[in-house]
Amino acid sequence: MSRLDSMLRRFTAQRDGLNWAAAEIAGVAGDVLDMGLGNGRTYDHLREILPDRRVWVIDRVLQCHPSCVPPEADFLQGEAVPMLERLKSEGHKIVLAHYDFGFGVKEQDVAEAAAMSPVIASVMAKGGIVVSGQPLVGFEELKGPEGIPEGRYLFYRA
Repeated sequence: MSRLDSMLRRFTAQRDGLNWAAAEIAGVAGDVLDMGLGNGRTYDHLREILPDRRVWVIDRVLQCHPSCVPPEADFLQGEAVPMLERLKSEGHKIVLAHYDFGFGVKEQDVAEAAAMSPVIASVMAKGGIVVSGQPLVGFEELKGPEGIPEGRYLFYRA
């Protein structure tokens, strides 16, 4: 598979997974969290499909497309663990989280996701959904939507 085809497959799985997760949390109170703003595509999609939810964003730097800059109050700039701990200490509960951190080296990415799993769990509302490009630990793994190849995107319930 070409890298272009792989990227398209990943983006499709990400979009379909987020749409599925948004439907799963309908009627459940809580905020949304995008971990890894990057260019802002996922954040833009989340605010479009969940217009009545607060969407928090965590990233080390703000370098997204100008149309995707989150409100200053919702952008937590810095390392993820302290930002997640801040959300927890302020009493915010996340009902849908998207985990998209990574170095691009599979072994490092898997290790980081595993290490961050407990702090992610600490901000999740009971029954909340985590959509992740990396395997997390300590969550109930869900099947997710039909049509996404196994392992392409992962779905968890807190």
